[in-house]
Amino acid sequence: MSLARAGGATGRAVAALAVAGLVGCAAFGVASGARAGEASGAAYPQGATSFQANCAVCHGPAGAGIPALAPPLLSYPASYAANAEGRRQLVMTVLFGLFGAITVGEQRYDSRMPDFARLDDATLAATLNFVVFDLAHAPAGVSPIAAGDIAAERAHALDAAAVREHRKSVAPP
Repeated sequence: MSLARAGGATGRAVAALAVAGLVGCAAFGVASGARAGEASGAAYPQGATSFQANCAVCHGPAGAGIPALAPPLLSYPASYAANAEGRRQLVMTVLFGLFGAITVGEQRYDSRMPDFARLDDATLAATLNFVVFDLAHAPAGVSPIAAGDIAAERAHALDAAAVREHRKSVAPP
C-alpha cells in the first residue's frame, strides 16, 4: 500500500474520530443547552428547542460556533435579516444546506452544513428567528422571518453549491 493511500485512510480515520468526538460533546451540550435556553426566556422558545435539537451539534448550544467547523451565529444573522437578499440567504442555508470554505469575522470555516428541508416551514422560521433575535440580537426594526418566507424559497429548490454562490453576493468581502 502506498504512503499516499495509507495517509488518506489515516486522515479519514482521524476525521471520523473527530466527528464522533464532536457528536459526543455536542450531545452533552445539547442536553444542557436545551435546559439553559428554556430557562433564559427566549423570545422564540420553539426555535430554541429546534436549534438545540438540530443546530447546536455544530454551532454550539449558545451559538458560539466551533473553530474551523461552524461559524458563530452571534452577530451576522442579524445583519443578514435586515435586508431581503440576506433573509433569503438565511432561509436558503437552512433549507438546502451549504458546503465549502466561508469566512465569518475573519475566521475561515470549511465544512458541510446539512439541509433541514425535512423540518416544516413554521419550525424553520422559528429556528431562524431564535438565531436572529435571541442569539444575534437583531434590532427592533428587523421583521421576523415568516413561514411563508420559508415556503417561497422551498418552491425554488437549490443545491448547497448554489446556496454558497448566493452567499457571495450578501456576505461582506
